Amino acid sequence: MKNPYLPLPMRLVKNFVETEDKLIHTFTLEFLNEEDEKSFQYLPGQFAEVSVFGVGEAPFGIASSPTEPGHLKFSVAKVGVVTTTLHQLPEGTILGVRGPLGNNYPIEEFKGKNLVVIGGGFAFTTLRSLITYILHPDHRGDYGELTVIYGARNPGLLLYKDELAEWEKRSDINLICTIDRPVEGWNGRVGFVPAVTKEVAPSAENAYAVICGPPVMIKFTMPVLEELGFSPERIIMSLENRMKCGIGMCGRCNVGNKYVCKDGPVFTRAQLNQLPNEY
Repeated sequence: MKNPYLPLPMRLVKNFVETEDKLIHTFTLEFLNEEDEKSFQYLPGQFAEVSVFGVGEAPFGIASSPTEPGHLKFSVAKVGVVTTTLHQLPEGTILGVRGPLGNNYPIEEFKGKNLVVIGGGFAFTTLRSLITYILHPDHRGDYGELTVIYGARNPGLLLYKDELAEWEKRSDINLICTIDRPVEGWNGRVGFVPAVTKEVAPSAENAYAVICGPPVMIKFTMPVLEELGFSPERIIMSLENRMKCGIGMCGRCNVGNKYVCKDGPVFTRAQLNQLPNEY
């Protein structure tokens, strides 16, 4: 029986400063052997526990896509001991990874449907995984129109800028980036995500909405989606409750009778409506 607490060893091959404030880095980790990669079968929306040996471990959403073999990506904000240590690690360091953990975005249900993906700031990591998966040539034909609304306080805080630039050139994705206030040199939209979502007004017909971001963004975007006609069953959310063990044993991330790490982190709005408002 596989020990769920035993991490796979992976090599840090890239430690990239993602944002201009230098508080978010994206780490690219490669598998050390083929058997470990084969055992790590994941889908967009899942997370993993990343450990720095001798320091500790922490859960992070997987930012890479299964369509990007050989490695995993994690975008990590510097907020504590483990993440601060991660930010300082040189490339070549061996790290531990436990996972994949949690559930995934319902990509089978999404097939044949239009998708509206809404993200804010740092919480764009698993959305990147989802978008990259859908845009892959093997999958793009399985899904309808793809609209992405992504906001940050300023352009320097947007993640994955090179990929955003590439996505903007494509005709099979409608990408709308927005910042909170005007900045010299910015030619995109200006405004908060809820207001921009209302302006763009993506159709709810034959569509799902996937939303991940700061609680205040979600709070004010939810009424917009409901006004546009998205039913609670077709609004998909990814919770970010504070997780610890990742396998539903420690009870740190429970909401009502659900564990975010085990039963989530992906839930429909309809499912969350049945739970206490503790998320």
